[in-house]
Amino acid sequence: MPEFFPLGFKTTAVSAGIKKSGLDLGLIVSDRSATAAAVFTKNAFPAAPVLVSKSNLASSGHRLRAVLVNSGNANACNGEDGMNVAQKCVSTLAQQLGCSPSEIFVSSTGVIGRPLSAERICGSLPALIGGASNPEAFSQAIMTTDTFPKVASSEVDGVKVVGFAKGSGMIHPNMATMLSFIATDGRIDFPELDRALRYAVDRSFHSITVDGDTSTNDVVAVLANGASGISPAPQAFTAQLMNVCQQLAKSIARDGEGASKFVELIIEGAPSDDAAREIGRCVARSPLVKTAIYGSDPNWGRLVAAVGNSGVPLLSNQIEIYIDDVAMIHGDLAAAQQKMKAKEITIRIVLHSGTGRATVWTCDFTEGYIRINADYTT
Repeated sequence: MPEFFPLGFKTTAVSAGIKKSGLDLGLIVSDRSATAAAVFTKNAFPAAPVLVSKSNLASSGHRLRAVLVNSGNANACNGEDGMNVAQKCVSTLAQQLGCSPSEIFVSSTGVIGRPLSAERICGSLPALIGGASNPEAFSQAIMTTDTFPKVASSEVDGVKVVGFAKGSGMIHPNMATMLSFIATDGRIDFPELDRALRYAVDRSFHSITVDGDTSTNDVVAVLANGASGISPAPQAFTAQLMNVCQQLAKSIARDGEGASKFVELIIEGAPSDDAAREIGRCVARSPLVKTAIYGSDPNWGRLVAAVGNSGVPLLSNQIEIYIDDVAMIHGDLAAAQQKMKAKEITIRIVLHSGTGRATVWTCDFTEGYIRINADYTT
């Protein structure tokens, strides 16, 4: 087991034949009941596994033993059949682990509207449960259009946290085509775990955008099994969890479908932190801004227009925009253009309307995004 891995957890993966090839079924299992918290997509058409997992968390008193994830098929928009598949997978895994079905969290990602085979998943569970722990394989098994697996870890004062994520397209705040599963061996009760997760998600996964779309399946879940015997200070654990979430979130933005550049947007001088975050999201999802970044075009007017489109009332019409340390408004546009050619760039927008501040991460739009999504199901 890698040194970074929390005590009492195991991750495994197998190929269940859901995808045409490769790993497509993953399991996180705790050797004891774990406190659990989760946030879910706000899409009006949540997938069957989202509904089942929400219900299980409520029924179990926010206690989980395992997370079962498949890629290649979203099990979304399949009506009663989809619910039956998710519930059958849950009950079969629970029986084999010797726990209550309500202690199983199930998740799916992939193509929407296609039937998912419960038989393939359930038939693969013995090999999945009996496999040797392999965090790298688990991170690969949950990928769809991702070009690399996404794993982050942290250890602070004896408490270990590890996180896995998948996501590349349909990425936007309020969840997106993104799954993330986080495990810690810290001893944390549900109110504190839930508060820490929501705080961290707002400043990580809710602060990235690739294309402005959200999906039907998305979730961030965290399990705390207490195996370390250590109860971390709430503020310290929240900071540790946020660090792991931000590592994962930035990996998703870096891996945006077809992306060639990673962009960090820093908004300063907004009326509040929430206002700054909303402005940053509006700028980050603007196709005009994102295509200008792709073309290394220092068209700062697009940035100003995107700020104005956020709907946030500002106290001043004064605005400054910098790319790295180069001023863009009435500045050296040739130098700004050179900065924009880098693979990773930072844009800072100063609004002179308060003390609010936020950081948002995004990527550029390229022809590659169109090719990936034009051919996604064919």
